[in-house]
Amino acid sequence: MDFAKRLYERFSSLVHELAKFGSIGAVAFLLDTGLLNFCNVVLDFGPLTSKVVATTISTTFAYLGNRFWTFREREQSGLRREYFLFFLLNGIALLFGMLTIGFTTYTLNLHDSLSFNIANIVGVGFGTLFRYWSYKKWVFLEATDPIPVELPDGGVRQDR
Repeated sequence: MDFAKRLYERFSSLVHELAKFGSIGAVAFLLDTGLLNFCNVVLDFGPLTSKVVATTISTTFAYLGNRFWTFREREQSGLRREYFLFFLLNGIALLFGMLTIGFTTYTLNLHDSLSFNIANIVGVGFGTLFRYWSYKKWVFLEATDPIPVELPDGGVRQDR
């Protein structure tokens, strides 16, 4: 039991960060999937246009959630810079979804909802791995100034 406690203490910040990232990702995934199906089935935008629309909206939600909750302790390098990089990296991650949906729809010629949604889930899975790695590396940077462990002494040191 001691080993498990030490292991948790060592990785607790990573565990909490991953839990927050996963929570935001789960809500963004539900938003993305719901919008994807709404745009494709109800609005008849087509599979790839629907994916772009759904991802743009869910990405905005994910940025706000990750910036102000998951990675709030990290250094803020400017909203414009972060937002630009976030969307650029999500654009790259969007390619995973578009490739899997496009391959399923146009190469395999599968047009049913189940195949469409499975392709989306596979693309989102690959995109999520890429996003987590890239957000930590380029968007939400580690703080450059170390956080003090304890408060400095209140007294003034006088050398004679």
